[in-house]
Amino acid sequence: MKEAILYQTLADSSVVCLLCGHHCHIITGSRGICGVRENRHGKLFSLNYGLTAAIGVDPIEKKPLYHYLHNTKTYSLATVGCNLHCRWCQNDQLSQEPVSSPGKLSGNLISPEDHVKNAISHHCPSIAYTYSEPTIFIEYALDIMKLAHAKGLKNIWVTNGFMSKEAIEILLPYLDAANVDLKAPKGGVYEKYCGGNAETVMANLINLHKEKVHLEITTLVIPGINDGDDQLSQIAEFIATKLGQDVPWHLSRFFPGWKLIDKEITPYETLAKAKQIAHDRGLKNVYLGNV
Repeated sequence: MKEAILYQTLADSSVVCLLCGHHCHIITGSRGICGVRENRHGKLFSLNYGLTAAIGVDPIEKKPLYHYLHNTKTYSLATVGCNLHCRWCQNDQLSQEPVSSPGKLSGNLISPEDHVKNAISHHCPSIAYTYSEPTIFIEYALDIMKLAHAKGLKNIWVTNGFMSKEAIEILLPYLDAANVDLKAPKGGVYEKYCGGNAETVMANLINLHKEKVHLEITTLVIPGINDGDDQLSQIAEFIATKLGQDVPWHLSRFFPGWKLIDKEITPYETLAKAKQIAHDRGLKNVYLGNV
């Protein structure tokens, strides 16, 4: 546990968390939407600091990053928790644990120094903050990222992109690359299924691109939710015009999971259609995933 960054204490000892797009107003004794940030008498604490719940050495292409440190391994880690609750979450046991099973958080205490040593010992040129949502363990991630840069390692975030502008400003000196999950364009998908909004994610993508962070985008294409021609066209147009036609777009196949088990697996034809839409908008690097 560690005192959180990016919050404001109000006169009644409640706090406003400034970490992500929710800007949770948290009364004393309560936690934010993510379930890992708790107000204790006017101070906000990150309960998951140091608690590594998942760890691995992955091909960087698995993140997926196809145009960054190609053919290398990346040392990957996560704590539990997420600031969204997408009904189709493919990793809900990790991301949703603090909300679905409140109480003591899972994870093993591993120091930032040990993570960096582990990455070096596995000959990984980068560390990926992945599996769950790195925004909600930003204090832990930042401590690791600073040490990683000092040792010449790159830092990668695999993220839903729903962090605040203030969080991005703090991350920028240490963030080298990111794969951002853009789930749908504006129009209600985030609000109905995830508890967020597309506007915040899109604004953050523009900001990260402007600051020269290497970006790749992933969209999980789900039948009946975000697979309409108009929806896919809007995402492709956004990437092409606001980020650049060279920015890679990964179109991933959906498999039923968590609270969305009544949907079919994404037909290959849908992914092929999405890829053609992307090419029609001028995108040069479009990849199909989970096929």
